[in-house]
Amino acid sequence: MLSEQDLKQIADKGITVEKLNMQLEEFKTGFPFLKLEAAASVEHGIIATSQEEVKKYESIWEEYKAQGHSIVKFVPASGAASRMFKDMFAFVDADYDVPTTDFEKKYFDNIEKFAFYDELDKACLNNTGKSIKELMAEGRYKEVAANMLKSEGLNYGQLPKGMLLFHKYEEGPRTPMEEHLVEGALYAASDGRAAVHFTVSHDHLPMFKQRVADKADYYAKKYGIIYDISFSEQKPSTDTVAANADNTPFRNSDGSLLFRPGGHGALIENLNEINADVIFIKNIDNVVPDRLKADTVTYKQVIAGILVSLQKRAFEYLRKLDSGAYSHEKLEEIIRFVQHDLCCRKSDIKELEDADLVLYLKKKLNRPMRVCGVVKNVGEPGGGPFLTYNQDGTVSLQILESSQIDKNNAEYMEMFTKGTHFNPVDLVCAVKDYNGQPFNLPDFVDRTTGFISSKSKDGKELKALELPGLWNGAMSDWNTIFVEVPLATFNPVKTVNDLLREQHQ
Repeated sequence: MLSEQDLKQIADKGITVEKLNMQLEEFKTGFPFLKLEAAASVEHGIIATSQEEVKKYESIWEEYKAQGHSIVKFVPASGAASRMFKDMFAFVDADYDVPTTDFEKKYFDNIEKFAFYDELDKACLNNTGKSIKELMAEGRYKEVAANMLKSEGLNYGQLPKGMLLFHKYEEGPRTPMEEHLVEGALYAASDGRAAVHFTVSHDHLPMFKQRVADKADYYAKKYGIIYDISFSEQKPSTDTVAANADNTPFRNSDGSLLFRPGGHGALIENLNEINADVIFIKNIDNVVPDRLKADTVTYKQVIAGILVSLQKRAFEYLRKLDSGAYSHEKLEEIIRFVQHDLCCRKSDIKELEDADLVLYLKKKLNRPMRVCGVVKNVGEPGGGPFLTYNQDGTVSLQILESSQIDKNNAEYMEMFTKGTHFNPVDLVCAVKDYNGQPFNLPDFVDRTTGFISSKSKDGKELKALELPGLWNGAMSDWNTIFVEVPLATFNPVKTVNDLLREQHQ
């Protein structure tokens, strides 16, 4: 039963009692696994572009930008970097004093190569009176690591990834946030303006704003554009209640309900509030220095060119269907477009009467559209491109995470492990309809694609509820197109030593 205190707590978050009860019910019932048809491949659902096509789509995108459409680059940036430094936290707490594991040795052997080296050196001098080199010569390695991680030094163990110094340049080191500003100028600017939106956590917002205030003018001058930089926070109403093993609400030591952020799927609400014709989405840590940006810029323009050319056709067909002035041949042409170009298939489509067929085609054409860059699978964790069955029995392209796949189904596991490509979160989205009205994006979420994970709090086990992921279930009812992009466009930073990879030097 919910107490008065509970009701006040959920009302303050903007959560209804119905929503809370629904979440508790989901803990009991769990979520169904998805029914799969096949892993997508270049022969089956993934477009591989030739050099001529690359040129063609780049020029289509250039033309689109020149028409003055509104374009926004959307960057989820609320994650803290703590996981990046897991190994270095372990070293600070270890019962030995010198680098012992391969990870630790690599970090200290190459410490001068990190973009944050000079800042760390200053912190060490301030706090210990000695430089990094002097501390290492005296065997005081832990103090170096502690100055990187702890609040009295750089505080990297608590900062968001977007605020760490990633790359070295002549004019000084850059954070991932700045690299995204540069990218925005290179492929997402229209009418001399580049709009970049970051989703950040509440605690980190002042820091992001400060960095923008310090740096944005420099990049605006460098690229001859005006920036329109905005921020949003994950809404408290998208938090989900935690549960005990018996599916009753988990309570904190003071008796209040424990709510947790609902994962990146919560950001569909933030995305829904962005007023733009086209939105690029890319993770905060997937950036490279300028010398390697050419591929990224080219293929961002390619996937955007493919998006606006498919959208143009979808709009023409919708207007045609609206007019009522179409022949059976025209319907056949629209079916081919939905089945072949948008990869959305219905097995009994031949049995539909023309009137039902028109309704079906309208429904499938009149919805948000996204083109996702996918890269060849090199064993990185992440979602993969699949052909899956939807709630209405049609088959379409989806990005799936491993949690959505039934581990006991040998056929599905084989599809998952042998998948040729995966999704590095490289999306470009069209979010307005053919009348120029924005779609309400929460209407296109498949609510059955959330998942339950095991966590703990204060030493007690709990069950956590993740909302349908932003690029998985939250976009389940969109038109999805997959395009192969080069591996060079995907360079995430998962651990601090990833910054030593050649791509980040």
